[in-house]
Amino acid sequence: MSVVTSLLLRGLTGSARRLPVPRAKVHSMPPEEELGIMEKAIGLTFCFVSLFLPAGWILSHLEDYKRPE
Repeated sequence: MSVVTSLLLRGLTGSARRLPVPRAKVHSMPPEEELGIMEKAIGLTFCFVSLFLPAGWILSHLEDYKRPE
């Protein structure tokens, strides 16, 4: 990298370093109601389906995705 390029990049990033970054004021409290068994089961089912259904579709149709050479 040339000297001019490094000076330009340093000039561009120098002003960004001086900007104040706002801190997030996040406070958490315990839940008002505990989740029931059905809510947990439904949530886990949807998580597993959303993860494994597309992967299973791709793996079961892998021969369709291969390109002939």
